[in-house]
Amino acid sequence: MQVIPMSAPLGANILGVDVTRLGDNQWQEINRLFLQHRVLAFPGQTLTPEQHMTFGARWGQLVRHPYAGMKDYPGLIELKNTGKKRDVNQHWHSDMTFNPAPPKLTMLYALEAPEIGGDTAFSNQVIACKELSEGLKRTLADMTAEHTAAGLAALYNADASESPRATHPVIRTHDETREKALYVCRAFTQKFTGWSRSESQGLLETLFNHSTRPEYQARHRWQV
Repeated sequence: MQVIPMSAPLGANILGVDVTRLGDNQWQEINRLFLQHRVLAFPGQTLTPEQHMTFGARWGQLVRHPYAGMKDYPGLIELKNTGKKRDVNQHWHSDMTFNPAPPKLTMLYALEAPEIGGDTAFSNQVIACKELSEGLKRTLADMTAEHTAAGLAALYNADASESPRATHPVIRTHDETREKALYVCRAFTQKFTGWSRSESQGLLETLFNHSTRPEYQARHRWQV
């Protein structure tokens, strides 16, 4: 197994491993690398939907998307933008923060990709949290924010009034590493608990912009 870092902030490419044939020791090493690098890429894999789900289930029970599960594989969703004027993924987001217990991770597998563009960018929210001023950290320390899937529901022609909603700490502590991370995103974070949306807007915008600064990012270029 060869580990090649993507960039200084986060991410690593893992070579020389077949994720469909992992022994326990390999799995433990991959999980350790995931906790260390936060984003892992496994180039050159060929997966059936069943193998994709089996690999994902190594980290726990698969969490179903509220609107987009595939008919035969409800643990998977299909993302495509062919012929679309709007693309739900063309903005910064952390997946399914509108769930009371969001997924531990997201796993992507590309079947088609453009020759130019189409990269997926990631931003290290642990570093983003560390780089906040001490005064702002103190302000945010005990704050929570409300997350909603209302905007996502509209894209799937679903009833936004019945969309999932959840409240999470603005600064969240990782269950295993105990690292603190900024936990707001433009796609789903609506407002701070106890604040109005208009009152929340200015500070949320500051946090959204801070959380995606270029020096916190890594980019993955898809190969199929």
